[in-house]
Amino acid sequence: MNNPSGADPSQHPGTANPPSTSNRLAQETSPYLLQHKNNPVEWWPWGPQALAEAKRANKPILLSVGYAACHWCHVMAHESFEDEATARVMNELFVNIKVDREERPDIDQIYMNALHLLGEQGGWPLTMFLTPDGAPVWGGTYFPKQSQYGRPAFVDVLQELSRLFRDEPDRIAQNRDALMKRLSEKSRAAGRVDIARPQLDNFAMQVARLIDTKNGGLRGAPKFPQCAMFEFLFRAGLRGADARFFDLVDHTLDRICEGGIYDHLGGGFSRYSVDERWLVPHFEKMLYDNAQLLELLALAHVRTGKALFRERAYETVGWLTREMTTGEGAFCSSLDADSEGEEGKFYVWSLPEITALLGEGNAAFFAAHYDATAGGNFEGHNILNRLKDLPRTPEDEARLSMLRSVLRQAREKRIRPGLDDKVLADWNGLMIAALANAGAMLNEPAWIGMATRAFDFIAKAMTRGDRLGHSWREGKLLYPGLASDYAAMIKAALALHEAAGDKRYLDQALAWQSAFDRHYANENNGGYCLTADDAEGLVVRPDSTLDDATPNPNGIAAQNLVRLAVFSGDETFRAKADRLIEGVLSEGSENLFARISILNAADLRIHGAEIVIAGADDGALTEAALKLPCVGRIVLRAPSADRLSPSHPAREKIRAAARAAAFICVGQTCSLPVSNADDIARVFEASRTPA
Repeated sequence: MNNPSGADPSQHPGTANPPSTSNRLAQETSPYLLQHKNNPVEWWPWGPQALAEAKRANKPILLSVGYAACHWCHVMAHESFEDEATARVMNELFVNIKVDREERPDIDQIYMNALHLLGEQGGWPLTMFLTPDGAPVWGGTYFPKQSQYGRPAFVDVLQELSRLFRDEPDRIAQNRDALMKRLSEKSRAAGRVDIARPQLDNFAMQVARLIDTKNGGLRGAPKFPQCAMFEFLFRAGLRGADARFFDLVDHTLDRICEGGIYDHLGGGFSRYSVDERWLVPHFEKMLYDNAQLLELLALAHVRTGKALFRERAYETVGWLTREMTTGEGAFCSSLDADSEGEEGKFYVWSLPEITALLGEGNAAFFAAHYDATAGGNFEGHNILNRLKDLPRTPEDEARLSMLRSVLRQAREKRIRPGLDDKVLADWNGLMIAALANAGAMLNEPAWIGMATRAFDFIAKAMTRGDRLGHSWREGKLLYPGLASDYAAMIKAALALHEAAGDKRYLDQALAWQSAFDRHYANENNGGYCLTADDAEGLVVRPDSTLDDATPNPNGIAAQNLVRLAVFSGDETFRAKADRLIEGVLSEGSENLFARISILNAADLRIHGAEIVIAGADDGALTEAALKLPCVGRIVLRAPSADRLSPSHPAREKIRAAARAAAFICVGQTCSLPVSNADDIARVFEASRTPA
């Protein structure tokens, strides 16, 4: 498929040239950095030594940020970083620093913000030019080796930037000072923001108007899954605002599940679709996308009972088990978009290939259902999909399943895309929580077991005392961790505590929360900075509250605080959640679309149902409670009233209960005792919807 780099199919980026004696990446553990260890570019990893060298040599810094599964990073690597002539210019004029954005999202956030302030559209690879002390001056994303389509040639850019540093230092200083001023400015609250049901419902209507009612997802292209946004619409449906909110979620998931963005042979979802129909994916598979989609699929299946959502959830966990789990039980970061130098080559098919494997009759049947034609459905190739709504009997589905297994076994003989097997605490936390929540909702204890194994690895290998690291590979831990690591791993601990009822997970969550509050607190808004107060110094301390492909750590942390208040009985956590939610909304009220995760936290704070299981439950009440949508409930096992905070509205009700019962509490109102597990869902629904 698309191969603008002209890369040698036998080479992965970074392997085409002999190693440079001044390339310092060989001792790194990041798969992305190791892809560049043999470049003739004299790369440095980010660190004090690299900055000291820039100051010593009085050279500007060329900062290149990418990640292992990034297609255009590979293109620029092959065109420029593997080219001896280009490397000579880079080495002569700059100190060159290579960063894995997944290992160092703090660095990426600072310089991506700088690029946006320059009026440029962001993306990767990120190419930034810095002063010797690390201040940003100018930048871009992908630069071609030869000028084309209005993009200057990379060497021309290098030479002109070097000339400006040398001959026009005043212009450089002006750019630097302007960028640093804007990067360092703290957002100021526009006044107290009060959020309640009417505001949440009104904003849900605004979001709903942006949805593509034909294809699902946001209107236009490219299309990203936008899981936090669809969780927000799902929550609106749970509040009883309008059943059509559920319809938008279901329709979008249906199109994603049947589109080419889903791997119909191996399971798992690609990062996004380049078209508006979900047909043509950007073929990289990211752990965080699949974590969020797994949880959303389980939520949708619990509500609708639709088999498609359950099947895709099971197939995605199968992919996770088979292709993305390390020997220690944690989860790898991503699968590359490219194989043999070509994006998507591993995944696409020609009709003759299908016919040779399945035979004429089976191939014609399979091709009709998976949109495979002689001419292909994209650039002469076939991306398997089921976007055409065809009738299929159970017998048809069984036959298609058998044919898919034949193609999958044949595909295993192809050269596979590269695997980035580093373990990131934040992305693992999202997947652990998704497995625990989906496992509880779908009654799959094996998924909770997978989550437990991954959690135990991170709690042991990636934790020092009560503090987390960020990235682990081959025994090397990148430390200290980021706010995203604490938020996601506390979420994981609380999801496991809720699913399994094991207090050790709550104890671990409380320990991590204590460290989180000590080292990451942002006094400006009651939230958290991305980096620790004792981490390596950067030009600014990043503290964005905007969502990205993953929910912002502040949005996750706010939900954690609400759950910690319930599980621990300590109401100070609820007060912290209130301050965080109000602080983020106050400074970001002009762009709520980019802060959906904090609105999801506000919904849990206001409308979340605390389901208190009192007395000696035989498991039936707890199991029924855990099958309810995880975003709208907090299940608390309380054998006695002493397990609750003194102010909890169910405290006296538990004292009066004669046998095991569930109390469903929203705000300061609790239901009558529910002793029949079959009644819990009905009472839950009634408690959350307006009278």
